[in-house]
Amino acid sequence: MDKSSFMGVIVGLGGIMLGLLLEGGKLSQVIQPTAAIIVFGGTMGAVLLQYPMPVVASAFRRLVQVFLERKLDPQRTVQQLVVFANKARRHGMISLDADLTSLSDPFLKRALMLAVDGTEPQELRKMMQLEIDNQAEYEDNIPKVFESAGGFAPTIGIIGAVLGLIQVMQHLDNINEVGKGIAVAFVATVYGVGSANLFFLPSSGKLRLRIREEQIVREMTLEGVVSILEGMNPRMLESKLIGFLPESPKAKTTGVARLP
Repeated sequence: MDKSSFMGVIVGLGGIMLGLLLEGGKLSQVIQPTAAIIVFGGTMGAVLLQYPMPVVASAFRRLVQVFLERKLDPQRTVQQLVVFANKARRHGMISLDADLTSLSDPFLKRALMLAVDGTEPQELRKMMQLEIDNQAEYEDNIPKVFESAGGFAPTIGIIGAVLGLIQVMQHLDNINEVGKGIAVAFVATVYGVGSANLFFLPSSGKLRLRIREEQIVREMTLEGVVSILEGMNPRMLESKLIGFLPESPKAKTTGVARLP
């Protein structure tokens, strides 16, 4: 669970609602299903027009990562690569073939399989780097979906407000209802601006961080497999891979166990 995301939503919405109540407002004044349908329906339509369905679907599947951190363990990957380096140094690269079936990381499994099959280090790097680049290009569209939604939502909110004002102006004969109607009309603007700045744009930023963390692990994995193939000393390999980690986990990674 990502506590900062939950706290962000609670503090953001709580601050706005508290301000509304302190000014004598009521929650019922900003709960307007019609405005929500206009803003969120229009925003979704614009996003679907801009991006293909598979990209939008992938983005919404990834949305859970805003609130739940994916279990990435780069320290364990470093330890695993150092163990493989020790084993390859003592028994040769072909000895790693027995470990392929136990690997859960598909990227590490493909890279190590190419290494075991005798691929040259330069060719292995080119092939796997191409996969990293293609994956990065595809994943870059995921946060852009929510960036676009954050750009569309305020404008759709204005459209909703104008539509509401049109309805109000058609009933000017009942002047007592005009003020109330105008207030309701502007709720769509609140929904558009609020959803953009409290959800869509922050979600885009959080997903961009998550995706970059995954890309760094793949880059570290590729560097580790190529270094093993080139015969790098396991201790040097460990020091090299630790450079990919953020500052806090580095101390925990040093001194990993060696194969007997």
